[in-house]
Amino acid sequence: MRSEPSGPVLPGGAEPADATDPALETVRPGQPTPGSVGRVGPGAHEGLADEGEAGRRQRHELWMRRALEIAVTGPDDGAPAGTDAEPADAGALADIPVGAVVYGPDGAELAIGRNERELTGDPTAHAEVLALRRAAERLGRWRLDGCTLVVTLEPCTMCAGAIALARISTVVFGAWEPKTGAVGSLWDVLRDRRATHRPEVYGGVLETENAAVLRAFFR
Repeated sequence: MRSEPSGPVLPGGAEPADATDPALETVRPGQPTPGSVGRVGPGAHEGLADEGEAGRRQRHELWMRRALEIAVTGPDDGAPAGTDAEPADAGALADIPVGAVVYGPDGAELAIGRNERELTGDPTAHAEVLALRRAAERLGRWRLDGCTLVVTLEPCTMCAGAIALARISTVVFGAWEPKTGAVGSLWDVLRDRRATHRPEVYGGVLETENAAVLRAFFR
């Protein structure tokens, strides 16, 4: 068993930028949580949940395409009731394109969110946080146990904390974020052994497509 996580090593020893860096196309960020001596995060033998059966993989990819659609175009008229979201305008599309969707235990779409920091001037308006708020409002409770959150980019520490507090059961994310990612890249908030709630995590779903959208935004 390895004792040190294998982080991304770029040509020339350069520090990885983020999911938009073309050099990361062939590099998978380190997994699991950094730390060797006395680590409390997942061990090397505790990888991300295995997609396993074809049905689960297809479902996750279908859900991710919905999140990707929201990231690219913003909420549309087909958004479920209770999302409290309007069609995207020029202001909304100035935000980094990250989309999130919360699905109920039955697979029904509950709420969506797109990064709105620039649009609203709210530093907490990440796609995941907005989707969680709207899902809780729609269900009339803060506990979202049994629900799945799908997001196009690996959640940051704030979003990972919100996901854990909401008791989300499953997290599916697309592109890795080696500089701020908190679900396996820089930290692993959701699978820390000290946490009282640890959801199942599936990472790198449609990673190439999601990273391409982010790179295109920053060109």
